[in-house]
Amino acid sequence: MKKLFQIISIISRILAGLVFTFSGFVKAIDPLGSTYKFVDYFNAFNMPWLEPAALPLSFALSGFEFLIGICLLLFIQNRWANIIALFFMAFFTPLTLWLAFANPVHDCGCFGDAIILTNWQTFYKNIIISALVIISFCNRNSFVSWMKPKNEWLVAAFTAICITSFSWYNYQHLPLLDFRPYKTGTHIPDKMTIPEGAPVNVYEQYFTLLDTLTGKRISIESNLYMNDSTYWGKKTIWKFISASEPKLVKEGYQPPIRDFSIVSLAGEDVTQSVLSDTGYYFVLVAYDLKKSNMGCRSKIDTLFNQVLSDNQKFICLTSTTTDELRQFKTKYNDIACDFYFADPITLKTIIRANPGLVLLHNGTILGKWNSKDIPGYNEIKTKYF
Repeated sequence: MKKLFQIISIISRILAGLVFTFSGFVKAIDPLGSTYKFVDYFNAFNMPWLEPAALPLSFALSGFEFLIGICLLLFIQNRWANIIALFFMAFFTPLTLWLAFANPVHDCGCFGDAIILTNWQTFYKNIIISALVIISFCNRNSFVSWMKPKNEWLVAAFTAICITSFSWYNYQHLPLLDFRPYKTGTHIPDKMTIPEGAPVNVYEQYFTLLDTLTGKRISIESNLYMNDSTYWGKKTIWKFISASEPKLVKEGYQPPIRDFSIVSLAGEDVTQSVLSDTGYYFVLVAYDLKKSNMGCRSKIDTLFNQVLSDNQKFICLTSTTTDELRQFKTKYNDIACDFYFADPITLKTIIRANPGLVLLHNGTILGKWNSKDIPGYNEIKTKYF
């Protein structure tokens, strides 16, 4: 029996380690995505003053999760790895239960964009992981260290440095792996289309009816009402009183891209003209011009002039207000680029940079670059035209 429990403990520890490692790794791939998620949480808890801490917390969370996972998998740092893993689950499991009920943020972000879970799915997942961690914790003293304590600390330190460096690289450039719907090679119109015959949203609605003979009121589901002429046919004794708000009971197919639109300063929707253009669109994405890194201004200006001289198109997408845009253009000497508006969440999803450059051709994303990494026009033309 003791041997069986030890086997179960080993399996539990390995499974928990895999989950922690994967969770930390996918967050390290996309530190800005985790930052945006922290900001969502802070706003949901009415704590916007914590927003400056979002980026450091993003690095810390991915680093701790990955480090815990590696220690569990390698059977090193038995005491600390198990204690911190237990603390993680003791904190996040009740939190995700509250999120499941309150639903202030629709996606917890626990696996980044690699795996999207609902809040209830996240809570059930945490229940399972908590059970694994508890089993591993209870049997932590039975695991014999196979490495000298000094070497264990060296391995842990090396792991922490590696995951932090990896996360920093992805932050400074772009995520090495892109799990979002706007990854390179995506044909945007296809991702916006609902396939024929795809499941549709199912709603539930109730009608309140009055029995004109007895004065009794009943509540009846709308489909039952529509299919039974007893309630609405000629000489019916029932009188319609009111209808409840439709409630979504089953979500149908949702296209990966739902909120992509480009609007001119004059309020004209130019989305289709941009996506159907057979030329090349250089799209500078800056979701917030006030926070944009303008250190790359000269490089962007050079690229802008070369693109226009070659009869291609160059625009900037932003979610900045009209007044803020006017102030920005005044500050930077009436920058010549044409500006268009788009949803801020969409812009953050398109590219994890502010600003970043996206190359579009006939609605397909050919390439994406952080402003720090924008190549020369001739290099882009040679590779993509």
